[in-house]
Amino acid sequence: MTTVDPDYAREAERDARRARLFTRINKADAWFRVLGLSWITPVLKAAAGDNPKAQMKDIWLLLGVPLLAIAGFLLLWGTLAPRVETSLGAVPGPAQVWHEAVLLHEDAQAKAAKRDKFETMVAARNEKLIAAGKADQVKDIAYTGAPSYYEQIWTSIKTVFFGFLIGSCVAIPLGILAGLSPYANSAINPLVQIFKPVSPLAWLPIVTMIISAAVATNDGLFSKSFLISAITVTLCSLWPTLINTALGVASIDRDLVAVSKVLKMNTHTKITKLVLPSALPLIFTGLRLSLGVGWMVLIAAEMLAQNPGLGKFVWDEFQNGSSSSLAKIMVAVFTIGIIGFLLDRVMYALQSLFTFSNTR
Repeated sequence: MTTVDPDYAREAERDARRARLFTRINKADAWFRVLGLSWITPVLKAAAGDNPKAQMKDIWLLLGVPLLAIAGFLLLWGTLAPRVETSLGAVPGPAQVWHEAVLLHEDAQAKAAKRDKFETMVAARNEKLIAAGKADQVKDIAYTGAPSYYEQIWTSIKTVFFGFLIGSCVAIPLGILAGLSPYANSAINPLVQIFKPVSPLAWLPIVTMIISAAVATNDGLFSKSFLISAITVTLCSLWPTLINTALGVASIDRDLVAVSKVLKMNTHTKITKLVLPSALPLIFTGLRLSLGVGWMVLIAAEMLAQNPGLGKFVWDEFQNGSSSSLAKIMVAVFTIGIIGFLLDRVMYALQSLFTFSNTR
């Protein structure tokens, strides 16, 4: 009769636990990459004892070098900024910009508290009227105070997604049509080449006149400034999605197309079962590019259309010309950049969920 060595059993169990741990880390690595946090994987592997020397090299490359570059940028910025004089004073350094960011946060909290107080007072007034039997005098009074910085950010995000969704609904069907039919491609391609380079500043006056003629008041679901900004985003951002969709559809394996003919697939089945799954990686690449273009276009559109978003915030601070205006504008610049990065990460996450490859 044989007995199992206790030390061997414990070592085997420890190895099994480590294997399960590394399996979980490798699965999580795909999401870390999507979120732009790929440096977490070597940190976890090093903590788990997987060749710490090699993992430290990856940690230095993925985390240490970027942090060192950011520190160098901040040091250079802080050193050179005070030497550059403008009409509003010296260019603010990192400390001044951070101070203004904190003040904007505190101002947003104060405005939120003021809004809540106003809405509470309106609700209390209406309750008193109802209790007194004067329900016909109840009014839903809208708050007319200035929007906070966070509300302006939310306005910009809503606007860009509205314009982006409209553009996608136009670009994807046209791209599929252009990819499937050489005649449609010949018809659409000249229009793409003509309108793709047009600046949002050229579209904006046309869109403004059309929206002003079509929308008489701001009492509808969307205000004029919102529609002007969103449609300008649509006109400037749909082209990358259209081009990449057409390219993805036209690049489908010819063998698959031949199989669809043998199986006598109808058009709807061919598009949903063959065309879209094969073209999705390039379609999502186009969507990511379109969203990035739309976010850049939005800021310029909001400046001129006076849509109460980040673009209007930048324009108002530029017009204000106070000593803190330049620092506030730089806060907005960093906000725009960070949100643009996050929007791209959102699209990349969707791409990884719906496509067969995370690298395209």
